[in-house]
Amino acid sequence: MTRLILSRLAQIVVTAAILSFCAFMLIALMPGDPIDLAIASDPRLTAEDAARLRALHGLDQPLMARYLAWAGAVLEGRFGHSRLFAQPVAALLGPALQSSLALLGLALTLAVGIGVSLGALAALRPAAAPFVQGLALVAQAVPSFWLGILLIILFAVQLGWLPAGGEGGWRFLILPVATLCFANLAAYARHAAAALTTAMTEPHIRTARAQGASERHIILRHALPNAGVPLLTIAALDAGALVSGALITETIFARPGMGKLIYDAVMGNDFNLALLALLVVAVVTMLATLAADLAQRWLDPRIA
Repeated sequence: MTRLILSRLAQIVVTAAILSFCAFMLIALMPGDPIDLAIASDPRLTAEDAARLRALHGLDQPLMARYLAWAGAVLEGRFGHSRLFAQPVAALLGPALQSSLALLGLALTLAVGIGVSLGALAALRPAAAPFVQGLALVAQAVPSFWLGILLIILFAVQLGWLPAGGEGGWRFLILPVATLCFANLAAYARHAAAALTTAMTEPHIRTARAQGASERHIILRHALPNAGVPLLTIAALDAGALVSGALITETIFARPGMGKLIYDAVMGNDFNLALLALLVVAVVTMLATLAADLAQRWLDPRIA
């Protein structure tokens, strides 16, 4: 297991390095020069001032030299300042990451809990299967951004029960968590139903029934652990999609998480902040996938 963890961590480091290079080049080639924008916002800046600013930020250097200088600074823990927010980048990333993890954690917990419950209902009560399948189809077909806007119009604008966006107490989490949860529970419901249906036909289940074990004991003790392995696989594969959904949801609900931060940084041509925020999101996603893989192997040691 230790060798596997070290190998996966090495892969994460290499992937993060490649991703940072590609993201740096793409962002550097985007239209909109930050110095030109600074001049446009302050007409008192002269051509000499612009040249000094370019030299100060290394913008007069070749792209590769700029990337190496940026990567070296990041490895030394010097993340620089955000031009858009006039704050150190590290001071912006910490609270934003905390906000996103709270949103993702709640949404994932609810999506797994509700999805597995619906899947178990469909597997153990065949009469409920059409309802669960219909709900899963609706959840899969409805785009999260459309659902988010609909919830805002209904619960914030029309009824006035919940805030439309921003961050504060638990009430600010309800609509974004519901949006993200509904978009992801379909996969867990469908796969839980299929996995439980298969698990209930296994020979050891029939043996447990023959020995007089209660149906509840059989489900909780034997069927659900077997069904948990494919569900963890789905969770690992969906980690990236869940993070992408959180980025869109945060933008819709104006939550100051990583998604909103990346959106603001890209729109404001704050390249340094956008790069580091993208890199943090990618690394967190890869670590979440590693955690799901390790949990999968712990649940079923036969997996290589």
